[in-house]
Amino acid sequence: MSALVIENLSVVFGRFRALDGLSLAIDAGEVRAVIGPNGAGKTTLLDAITGIAKPTSGRILLGDDLDLTRRSESEIARVGVRRKFQKPSVFPALTVSENLEIGCGLDCPTTERSDRVATSLAETALEARADTLAGSLAHGEKQWLEIGMVLASRPRLILLDEPVAGLSDAETVRTADLIQSLRRPDRAILVIEHDMAFVEAIADRVTVLHEGRTLFEGGMAGARADTRVIEVFLGR
Repeated sequence: MSALVIENLSVVFGRFRALDGLSLAIDAGEVRAVIGPNGAGKTTLLDAITGIAKPTSGRILLGDDLDLTRRSESEIARVGVRRKFQKPSVFPALTVSENLEIGCGLDCPTTERSDRVATSLAETALEARADTLAGSLAHGEKQWLEIGMVLASRPRLILLDEPVAGLSDAETVRTADLIQSLRRPDRAILVIEHDMAFVEAIADRVTVLHEGRTLFEGGMAGARADTRVIEVFLGR
């Protein structure tokens, strides 16, 4: 069953086609990585899925029939699409637990909040930091906290934008283990990342974008061997 289907999606800014007739499908339970050179359209893809960028044409379907292109940013968040941005967006003056409470969302019943916070703390292994101010966390811990805030909303689709940017090797390994632990049969995870070893460790499939179009789709081993991918991305 498909968790996300993108059909012939184009996003145009003036004369620049950031996405150009892009189509892809992500299965429920899948971890998909989207890679490619700068300017390939990776961030625009996340912006379009979350409603920040409005498509010029095409459709974005959550599941088989919920068209996200017809919904606002807040509506898209409410139907279960949540994004972790490249730079951690946490509330530094609040504790880790308080940040996770905010992550639960306004629609979360009060009776569920404590359970969701406890679950997110356990999933991200931040229990010992629950009462720590987010502003005093290390960079890697802030990345994990923002992933925890996403998890607290019980999303159907998780979008992670460069989750290991600026992390040490040990933190990168821990983040890979975390993402692998988040697999669910009713949830899909889409990751934008430049660290190819990390991508190989987490992704079921990779989609390589170039100039707003799909250049390659398949396993990471196939991407490494593809002459077009080597030429426009990996060879750099």
